[in-house]
Amino acid sequence: MRLPDEQRRAGHIPAHVYRQIPPGTDVRRIVIVQEAPRSYKGPIVLTLAITTGSVVVLLVIAYVVPIIAASLVSVLSATCGITYTISRTAKRRHSPRAHGK
Repeated sequence: MRLPDEQRRAGHIPAHVYRQIPPGTDVRRIVIVQEAPRSYKGPIVLTLAITTGSVVVLLVIAYVVPIIAASLVSVLSATCGITYTISRTAKRRHSPRAHGK
């Protein structure tokens, strides 16, 4: 039953609604109007938008913070004479086997 007329012609009245009908009412003239089912499209899209926005903000922060730190170090070294050195060379230990057997 999709239309209220079909519902009325079939004489279908749910039990919980039937108890609320005042006495003496002609049940053949009652039309039940139901609320449309809830759409989950909006909350899902909102959740995806918030998640995507959060990831973008974190990526921007991860990209911008090292640039700001490098700029700050270069400005401080140029104006105040402060130096900062990043050493990426690792000390390698030579095993005794490698030099001579």
